Amino acid sequence: MYIIVVGGGKVGFYLTTALLNEGHEVLVLEKDVKRCEFITEQLGSVVQRGDGCEARTLAEVGTERANMLIAVTDEDEDNLVACQVAKRMFRVPRTIARINNPKNEKLFKKLGIDVTVSSTNIILEHIEEEVPTHPLVHLLTLTGGGLNIVELKIPENSRAVGKRMKEITVPPDSVICLMIGKWGALVPTSDTILEAEARIVAVTRPEAEGALRVALTE
Repeated sequence: MYIIVVGGGKVGFYLTTALLNEGHEVLVLEKDVKRCEFITEQLGSVVQRGDGCEARTLAEVGTERANMLIAVTDEDEDNLVACQVAKRMFRVPRTIARINNPKNEKLFKKLGIDVTVSSTNIILEHIEEEVPTHPLVHLLTLTGGGLNIVELKIPENSRAVGKRMKEITVPPDSVICLMIGKWGALVPTSDTILEAEARIVAVTRPEAEGALRVALTE
């Protein structure tokens, strides 16, 4: 797989290292001369100095044959532009953008970026066990369908505890796929009893997440 990484900072460097170790063909686009020299010393001729936001630069590195472009600079605007140019002008099948400001995530998705990665949101979601006000974790966004796969933990004080699945009012655009507890995992039926501390994996639309969270955690 030919992957172009826009941005040769720490994130871009370690990402490129991992992708090379997996056997992919990788090219890094980086504007800073010293950073280019460092990457060359460490990884060889996998970096080219240039602006990944410019169509001419992307054309020079053969973006039209790239399977994926990943923009990981520290500027959200640059990441957005690089992904949009790659997708619209060079028909790159998959674009991934790093987001530094979580507020930009909805905008990026609205503008057609396939995958967005917000380190702030990832950290918040992974500490949800320590933060009762953040009980819903995004596991995956299904591109094209407008659906998210999410995980919720049923707290001990939830009104759902002890009820059968058929007694819970789940939003129309949500489907509960899995329940995970100390005893293992199962695909719930309408008669499955919800237990405290169990984790629920569901497929839902973004606009239904709030109602799903209320039904299972409050």
